[in-house]
Amino acid sequence: MAGIPALMAGDPVTFALLSLSSLVIIINPLSATLVFVSLTAPLDPAAREQVAKESCRYALGILLTFALLGGIILQLFGITIEAFRIGGGILLFIIGMEMVYARTSRAKLTATEKYESMDADDISVTPLAIPLIAGPGAITTTIVLMNEAVPSLFQTAFILVSILIVILITYGMMIRSDRIVRRIGQKEFRAINRLMGMLLIAIAVQFVIAGLTAAFPVLAGG
Repeated sequence: MAGIPALMAGDPVTFALLSLSSLVIIINPLSATLVFVSLTAPLDPAAREQVAKESCRYALGILLTFALLGGIILQLFGITIEAFRIGGGILLFIIGMEMVYARTSRAKLTATEKYESMDADDISVTPLAIPLIAGPGAITTTIVLMNEAVPSLFQTAFILVSILIVILITYGMMIRSDRIVRRIGQKEFRAINRLMGMLLIAIAVQFVIAGLTAAFPVLAGG
Protein backbone atom coordinates (compact mmCIF):
# COMPACT_ATOMS: atom_id res chain seq x y z
CA MET A 1 0.00 0.00 0.00
CA ALA A 2 1.43 3.34 -1.02
CA GLY A 3 1.39 6.29 1.30
CA ILE A 4 2.14 6.01 4.98
CA PRO A 5 4.93 3.42 5.27
CA ALA A 6 3.93 -0.19 4.72
CA LEU A 7 4.68 -1.06 8.32
CA MET A 8 2.20 1.54 9.53
CA ALA A 9 -0.41 0.50 6.99
CA GLY A 10 0.07 -3.23 7.67
CA ASP A 11 0.39 -3.28 11.47
CA PRO A 12 -3.06 -2.57 12.98
CA VAL A 13 -1.65 -1.42 16.34
CA THR A 14 0.86 0.95 14.74
CA PHE A 15 -1.76 2.33 12.40
CA ALA A 16 -4.20 2.82 15.29
CA LEU A 17 -1.59 4.75 17.29
CA LEU A 18 -0.71 6.83 14.21
CA SER A 19 -4.35 7.68 13.56
CA LEU A 20 -5.15 8.73 17.12
CA SER A 21 -1.91 10.67 17.68
CA SER A 22 -2.20 12.47 14.32
CA LEU A 23 -5.72 13.65 15.07
CA VAL A 24 -4.86 14.67 18.65
CA ILE A 25 -1.91 16.73 17.42
CA ILE A 26 -3.66 18.45 14.53
CA ILE A 27 -6.93 19.21 16.36
CA ASN A 28 -4.94 20.19 19.48
CA PRO A 29 -7.65 20.16 22.18
CA LEU A 30 -5.56 22.34 24.53
CA SER A 31 -5.15 25.12 21.98
CA ALA A 32 -8.84 24.90 21.06
CA THR A 33 -9.75 25.17 24.75
CA LEU A 34 -7.65 28.29 25.30
CA VAL A 35 -9.26 30.02 22.29
CA PHE A 36 -12.67 28.84 23.54
CA VAL A 37 -12.00 30.54 26.88
CA SER A 38 -11.24 33.89 25.26
CA LEU A 39 -14.27 33.75 22.93
CA THR A 40 -16.78 32.74 25.60
CA ALA A 41 -15.52 34.95 28.44
CA PRO A 42 -18.71 37.12 28.52
CA LEU A 43 -21.04 34.08 28.73
CA ASP A 44 -22.40 32.43 31.85
CA PRO A 45 -21.37 28.82 32.64
CA ALA A 46 -24.54 27.26 31.21
CA ALA A 47 -24.18 29.16 27.93
CA ARG A 48 -20.49 28.27 27.67
CA GLU A 49 -21.28 24.59 28.15
CA GLN A 50 -23.91 24.79 25.42
CA VAL A 51 -21.43 26.45 23.05
CA ALA A 52 -18.88 23.72 23.80
CA LYS A 53 -21.44 21.00 23.12
CA GLU A 54 -22.68 22.53 19.87
CA SER A 55 -19.21 23.31 18.49
CA CYS A 56 -17.95 19.79 19.18
CA ARG A 57 -21.11 18.27 17.70
CA TYR A 58 -20.71 20.26 14.49
CA ALA A 59 -16.99 19.45 14.30
CA LEU A 60 -17.71 15.75 14.77
CA GLY A 61 -20.29 15.82 11.97
CA ILE A 62 -17.88 17.60 9.62
CA LEU A 63 -14.97 15.22 10.23
CA LEU A 64 -17.15 12.11 9.95
CA THR A 65 -18.60 13.42 6.70
CA PHE A 66 -15.17 13.93 5.17
CA ALA A 67 -14.01 10.58 6.56
CA LEU A 68 -16.83 8.74 4.81
CA LEU A 69 -17.18 10.88 1.67
CA GLY A 70 -13.73 12.45 1.30
CA GLY A 71 -12.62 10.00 -1.38
CA ILE A 72 -15.75 10.67 -3.44
CA ILE A 73 -15.27 14.43 -3.08
CA LEU A 74 -11.69 14.15 -4.37
CA GLN A 75 -12.87 12.08 -7.35
CA LEU A 76 -15.53 14.67 -8.22
CA PHE A 77 -12.85 17.35 -8.45
CA GLY A 78 -10.39 15.07 -10.23
CA ILE A 79 -7.86 15.24 -7.39
CA THR A 80 -5.61 12.22 -6.86
CA ILE A 81 -4.88 11.06 -3.35
CA GLU A 82 -1.16 11.53 -4.07
CA ALA A 83 -1.70 15.22 -4.86
CA PHE A 84 -3.86 15.55 -1.75
CA ARG A 85 -1.15 13.93 0.39
CA ILE A 86 1.48 16.35 -0.89
CA GLY A 87 -0.74 19.43 -0.57
CA GLY A 88 -2.03 18.30 2.81
CA GLY A 89 1.49 17.60 4.02
CA ILE A 90 2.58 21.12 3.09
CA LEU A 91 -0.43 22.56 4.95
CA LEU A 92 0.31 20.45 8.04
CA PHE A 93 3.96 21.54 7.87
CA ILE A 94 2.90 25.20 7.95
CA ILE A 95 0.55 24.58 10.88
CA GLY A 96 3.32 22.69 12.69
CA MET A 97 5.74 25.58 12.20
CA GLU A 98 3.15 27.97 13.65
CA MET A 99 2.83 25.69 16.67
CA VAL A 100 6.60 25.51 17.13
CA TYR A 101 6.67 29.31 17.27
CA ALA A 102 3.78 29.18 19.78
CA ARG A 103 1.30 31.02 17.61
CA THR A 104 -2.31 30.12 16.77
CA SER A 105 -2.08 28.89 13.20
CA ARG A 106 -3.56 31.26 10.60
CA ALA A 107 -4.70 28.14 8.76
CA LYS A 108 -6.95 27.29 11.71
CA LEU A 109 -8.15 30.65 12.98
CA THR A 110 -7.38 34.04 11.53
CA ALA A 111 -7.24 37.22 13.59
CA THR A 112 -10.23 38.56 11.67
CA GLU A 113 -12.32 35.47 12.45
CA LYS A 114 -11.42 35.70 16.12
CA TYR A 115 -12.26 39.43 16.24
CA GLU A 116 -15.58 39.07 14.40
CA SER A 117 -16.62 36.17 16.61
CA MET A 118 -16.56 38.42 19.67
CA ASP A 119 -19.82 40.02 18.53
CA ALA A 120 -21.30 36.99 16.81
CA ASP A 121 -24.60 35.60 18.04
CA ASP A 122 -23.48 32.00 17.61
CA ILE A 123 -19.79 31.10 17.61
CA SER A 124 -20.41 27.36 17.78
CA VAL A 125 -20.14 26.81 14.03
CA THR A 126 -17.68 29.58 13.15
CA PRO A 127 -14.98 29.94 14.31
CA LEU A 128 -15.06 27.13 16.90
CA ALA A 129 -16.24 24.11 14.88
CA ILE A 130 -14.79 25.53 11.65
CA PRO A 131 -11.90 26.18 11.38
CA LEU A 132 -10.63 25.82 14.97
CA ILE A 133 -11.53 22.17 15.63
CA ALA A 134 -12.43 20.74 12.21
CA GLY A 135 -10.03 22.88 10.23
CA PRO A 136 -8.32 22.14 6.91
CA GLY A 137 -5.52 20.28 8.66
CA ALA A 138 -7.91 17.94 10.49
CA ILE A 139 -9.94 17.35 7.32
CA THR A 140 -6.78 16.62 5.33
CA THR A 141 -5.49 14.18 7.95
CA THR A 142 -8.85 12.41 8.11
CA ILE A 143 -9.09 11.91 4.34
CA VAL A 144 -5.49 10.68 4.01
CA LEU A 145 -5.83 8.24 6.92
CA MET A 146 -9.12 6.88 5.56
CA ASN A 147 -7.49 6.28 2.19
CA GLU A 148 -4.65 4.37 3.86
CA ALA A 149 -7.14 2.30 5.89
CA VAL A 150 -8.94 0.84 2.85
CA PRO A 151 -9.77 -2.05 2.64
CA SER A 152 -9.21 -2.86 6.33
CA LEU A 153 -12.49 -2.61 8.23
CA PHE A 154 -10.62 -2.50 11.56
CA GLN A 155 -8.46 0.43 10.52
CA THR A 156 -11.41 2.27 8.99
CA ALA A 157 -13.46 1.76 12.15
CA PHE A 158 -10.59 2.88 14.37
CA ILE A 159 -10.19 6.15 12.47
CA LEU A 160 -13.87 6.89 13.06
CA VAL A 161 -13.47 5.97 16.73
CA SER A 162 -10.34 8.14 16.94
CA ILE A 163 -12.27 11.12 15.63
CA LEU A 164 -14.93 10.56 18.29
CA ILE A 165 -12.30 10.18 21.04
CA VAL A 166 -10.50 13.41 20.13
CA ILE A 167 -13.76 15.36 19.92
CA LEU A 168 -14.79 14.01 23.33
CA ILE A 169 -11.40 15.03 24.75
CA THR A 170 -11.87 18.52 23.29
CA TYR A 171 -15.38 18.77 24.74
CA GLY A 172 -14.21 17.56 28.15
CA MET A 173 -11.42 20.14 28.21
CA MET A 174 -13.75 22.94 27.09
CA ILE A 175 -16.29 22.36 29.84
CA ARG A 176 -13.42 22.25 32.36
CA SER A 177 -11.62 25.19 30.78
CA ASP A 178 -11.64 27.35 33.91
CA ARG A 179 -9.67 24.78 35.90
CA ILE A 180 -7.30 24.10 32.99
CA VAL A 181 -6.54 27.79 32.48
CA ARG A 182 -5.79 28.21 36.20
CA ARG A 183 -3.28 25.35 36.13
CA ILE A 184 -1.60 25.93 32.76
CA GLY A 185 0.36 29.12 32.29
CA GLN A 186 1.66 30.60 29.07
CA LYS A 187 5.10 28.99 29.47
CA GLU A 188 3.62 25.53 29.90
CA PHE A 189 1.27 26.05 26.95
CA ARG A 190 4.13 27.17 24.69
CA ALA A 191 6.22 24.16 25.67
CA ILE A 192 3.39 21.71 24.95
CA ASN A 193 2.50 23.50 21.72
CA ARG A 194 6.09 23.39 20.47
CA LEU A 195 6.41 19.68 21.22
CA MET A 196 3.17 18.91 19.39
CA GLY A 197 4.29 21.17 16.55
CA MET A 198 7.48 19.15 16.10
CA LEU A 199 5.50 15.93 15.99
CA LEU A 200 3.10 17.45 13.46
CA ILE A 201 6.01 18.56 11.25
CA ALA A 202 7.32 14.98 11.24
CA ILE A 203 3.89 13.67 10.22
CA ALA A 204 3.63 16.37 7.53
CA VAL A 205 7.01 15.44 6.04
CA GLN A 206 5.94 11.79 6.01
CA PHE A 207 2.75 12.74 4.13
CA VAL A 208 4.81 14.60 1.49
CA ILE A 209 7.30 11.74 1.13
CA ALA A 210 4.45 9.27 0.80
CA GLY A 211 2.74 11.38 -1.86
CA LEU A 212 5.93 11.88 -3.87
CA THR A 213 6.96 8.22 -3.80
CA ALA A 214 3.43 7.15 -4.82
CA ALA A 215 3.26 9.70 -7.65
CA PHE A 216 6.85 9.06 -8.78
CA PRO A 217 7.76 5.41 -8.08
CA VAL A 218 11.27 6.04 -9.42
CA LEU A 219 11.98 7.98 -6.20
CA ALA A 220 11.40 4.78 -4.25
CA GLY A 221 13.57 2.78 -6.62
CA GLY A 222 10.49 1.25 -8.31
